[in-house]
Amino acid sequence: MANPLLFQPFTLRNTEIRNRLWVAPMCQYSAATEGPLTGAPNDWHLQHLGGLGRGGAGLVIAEATAVVPEGRISPGCLGLWNDEQQAAFARIVTAVHAHGAKVGIQLAHAGRKASIYRWLTGEPTGSLPIGEGGWQTVAPSAVPFTGMADPRALSADEVRDVIAAFLAAADRAVAAGFDVVEVHAAHGYLLHEFLSPFSNLRDDEFGGDAERRARPLREIVRGIRAAHPELPIIVRVSGDEWVEGGFDVEAAAQLASWLKDDGADMIDASSAGNVAEAKIAVGPSYQVWIAERLRREGLPVGAVGLITSAEQAEGILATGQADVISLGRPLLANPHLPITWAHTLRAPSAEQLVPPQYHRARFA
Repeated sequence: MANPLLFQPFTLRNTEIRNRLWVAPMCQYSAATEGPLTGAPNDWHLQHLGGLGRGGAGLVIAEATAVVPEGRISPGCLGLWNDEQQAAFARIVTAVHAHGAKVGIQLAHAGRKASIYRWLTGEPTGSLPIGEGGWQTVAPSAVPFTGMADPRALSADEVRDVIAAFLAAADRAVAAGFDVVEVHAAHGYLLHEFLSPFSNLRDDEFGGDAERRARPLREIVRGIRAAHPELPIIVRVSGDEWVEGGFDVEAAAQLASWLKDDGADMIDASSAGNVAEAKIAVGPSYQVWIAERLRREGLPVGAVGLITSAEQAEGILATGQADVISLGRPLLANPHLPITWAHTLRAPSAEQLVPPQYHRARFA
């Protein structure tokens, strides 16, 4: 293949990214759970994210990072609400940049799906009791996720506080040197909970019709854009809940149109996470149809989900279904997969992605 799209540069706002094969955010559940460095990235995150940058990806997005302590998915999840965390992230940004990749961070609040046991082999699952290090969860409405603890409904003032916390975390991300910010509005976490009629039963300015349900997310995007005119902003959206009557792909398309007006630069198109009983049609490229639909609203989109070969990824781009490809678990198995795929597709940049120390290796 003369010059595969997958390994051509991509410009997001004014930031050029060396290729279109990106690292999706993946929680590591490995931050300190107490003390002054609670929620701060450590040597594990440095090696994990730095290694992914070394592997040839264009953009490495750090895992879901809570904007307030109670927004963490688990006690072992990352946060960006204080100076110690900001300084620890700056070290990681430097490490990823050293390998030629750009680096982003996913800002998040887990809402009613917060305060769970760390997702590590051998640990229990489900809500972590308050007496064992958990905390009271919050949500748009006091509607629990199936099998999890009852959340407390946020007041309108508390919703505004959450919006302000996202904006403050974005400021810290920029100060730490991140090239890109992704706002997490997918997978059943707080901003997705606001979007969905299943989890948002409010009748105030943050609930009711689709426009009011989208208000917290839109105010966050507008606020980040106003404060940082040149910062690339991605929004991760669950483009379909896979349940009749839920937040579906047409609702997501309307949202994408609004977000374009608000200053977002890209939609990271995923699905599901807010309804435990959803029947998801899992298979190769099973979420790409969502990316393709949302792309018609005028923003670039990223595709994700069971994309497992270089040819499959290139085909998605070549047929105009998406603008970039994000990988998750395949990169945990092989952090150098982008280099391998570049060789598979005979990309002109293949050898440039290989660190000099690794030139004796065979990648295809």
